[in-house]
Amino acid sequence: MRIARVRLFRLRQELLHSFETSSHRKSGIEHVLVELTDEDGRTGWGEIASPSDPYFGAETTATAWEIATRYLVPALQGREGDTPTELESAWSRIRGNEFAKAGFSGAVWDLFARSREIALSEALGGTRAEVVAGVSLGIEPSIDDLLTQVALHRDAGYGRVKLKIAPGWDVEAVRAVRAAHPDLDLHVDANGAYPDDAESTQVFEMLDGEGLTMIEQPFEPRDLVAHSRLQARLATDVCLDESVVALGDLHTMLRLRAGRVLNIKVSRMGGLSIARTAHDIAVDAGIPVWCGGMHEFGIGRAANVAISSLPGFTLPSDVSGSDKYYAADIVDPPIIAVDGRVRVPRGPGIGHEVLVERIERAATRRFDSAAADAVHADVASG
Repeated sequence: MRIARVRLFRLRQELLHSFETSSHRKSGIEHVLVELTDEDGRTGWGEIASPSDPYFGAETTATAWEIATRYLVPALQGREGDTPTELESAWSRIRGNEFAKAGFSGAVWDLFARSREIALSEALGGTRAEVVAGVSLGIEPSIDDLLTQVALHRDAGYGRVKLKIAPGWDVEAVRAVRAAHPDLDLHVDANGAYPDDAESTQVFEMLDGEGLTMIEQPFEPRDLVAHSRLQARLATDVCLDESVVALGDLHTMLRLRAGRVLNIKVSRMGGLSIARTAHDIAVDAGIPVWCGGMHEFGIGRAANVAISSLPGFTLPSDVSGSDKYYAADIVDPPIIAVDGRVRVPRGPGIGHEVLVERIERAATRRFDSAAADAVHADVASG
């Protein structure tokens, strides 16, 4: 495979229901889509699923666009390789910027699988025909509103619900959901919002009695020692998310026993290759994994479904149907969940047709390496 052309599209889609975490509330999602074309005219698609604001991590949509156009496109343009890892080596000198790299990694893997006429899941080593999906619910204006959302998604067939928590929105909310749904596979995610102090520890000790599957990322990402201390006090598994970006972080997590579950986010870790390696390391260590999401559109969501088909993904992943978030998808058929399960596509690549014309019409910014001057082109939305 030799990369002959790279196109980028910055695209915003409104959420059907606004979503609040410990840091902020959002009503829409803006991601960058990556299209690679090889010298034989085949295309592969990826999604840079970075948040618009620097709350989850340092990267944003704006910084990802700059890194993509200034560094990743020139590194990959004209690059030749027989495998995804050979092409991914094009950006080995670029430090950080995992979200931007992940979008290009997804496109490389999709192109590779299409060139071999195999499914992306097969190319990655996946074994499942379907994956169990969970849903992530944000902080709501009231507990009654939260209970309404939980009931809505349980009725839709989802058996696992993750609740976002934050100081002041934790024990009472969780207990209300647990009382209403005593058999629910329930876990909580703090996104690192709690300080490492006695008051926070007391909160988590109270949550420890609510039959949670896990408590995800209670403390700030770099403080693995605090997570280790907390895990030693709790019967409930601690899950790490933002703390594990590089493989070295995973090894530190294992050595410190800072958690007993790993959330593998393809975007957070820099792409499908490193995410697959993290899966292998976790499996060898006896650590269950699941695939977290970043409100991906259909392209990134399809890649998440593909990697979730690997055998170590034994817990429900955030690969719920696109219709939970958006009025329309950018792939056909759209990704749907039936009774809380998503079918793993068997067609070439991500297994979905990318709706290119819709993307081109809706893009708010475009880049095309084939343009004579390769300049950024701002366009009116829609």
